[in-house]
Amino acid sequence: MRAVRRTVPAPADLGTAVIGIPEGSELELDLRLESVMEGVLISGTATATAVGECVRCLDTVTESVRVDLGELFAYPERAKAAHDSGDDLEDAEDVYDLDDDRADLEPALRDSVVTALPFSPVCRADCPGLCSECGARLADDPTHAHELADPRWSALESMFDSSNVSDETKES
Repeated sequence: MRAVRRTVPAPADLGTAVIGIPEGSELELDLRLESVMEGVLISGTATATAVGECVRCLDTVTESVRVDLGELFAYPERAKAAHDSGDDLEDAEDVYDLDDDRADLEPALRDSVVTALPFSPVCRADCPGLCSECGARLADDPTHAHELADPRWSALESMFDSSNVSDETKES
């Protein structure tokens, strides 16, 4: 067993369209590597800061992300033997192969981090968002409103418009 603590640069595209861990930012790994019969079991945590946009008002959102990892990296000869004997070691979703005694954590890390990120990040729980008419930030002006006339009443509204009233009607 070996304990490993490292700070590594985050890989590209570690997130979703609205929030993710910026490429090259610090990604802290606190891992435990254990030799088991089938290969190397890597467990531990990964911690980073995700950056994105609030889905309501488009302000920047930063959120601390901490995910648990627990993946088995199979020895190539064990994976081949399991495949030849009909065992399902190689078919398991959470089993990866070691490549020259190296474990590529990126796919496992990507699976864990992306599922831990919020689907719709918000800057705060009660964020009012943007005005659908003009795009103004509703948090800056809580009383912001537009007077919208129902288009079905536009014909009647034009009858009472002072520019449409004739001079004869005004004099009487």
